[in-house]
Amino acid sequence: MTIEDDIAFLERIPSFALLGRPALRILAIGAESKRLHREEILFYAGDVADSGYVVQQGSLILKPDTSEDTKQEVVVGPSALLGELALLIDTVRPVTARAAETTTVIRISRSLFLKMLEGFPDAARRLRDHIAARAEQTAKEMSSVRGSLGPDRGQR
Repeated sequence: MTIEDDIAFLERIPSFALLGRPALRILAIGAESKRLHREEILFYAGDVADSGYVVQQGSLILKPDTSEDTKQEVVVGPSALLGELALLIDTVRPVTARAAETTTVIRISRSLFLKMLEGFPDAARRLRDHIAARAEQTAKEMSSVRGSLGPDRGQR
């Protein structure tokens, strides 16, 4: 794939689309591509997360560390962004990611992402606004669920 192909691919990721092509060019140039074979582990639950991954081809099985139940597994495919929060802050992986088939991911390090945001303050502002809107929506949804549980049932 060319850099232009990678930029076009990254534009399809909702959180990245709002950054703009010049910012995505920096990510595309600095990102690393990694190929996984079927059943290969990309990362384990509890690992320190210093990057985000975008599934480019194939699929990954995400499994919470706390469950042996395969019903708790989730399969994600092309354009899935894993570790979005890790692009911005120190955190740990909440799930183990295992390749369901031959899979290619793009790894974007936190340091690359933060340097890109420093160089493109308008992109940083758009991303901040996007994250704030998502947080507000999540708070509204939680409030709605709490309200549907009735007066004391949503309290702990």
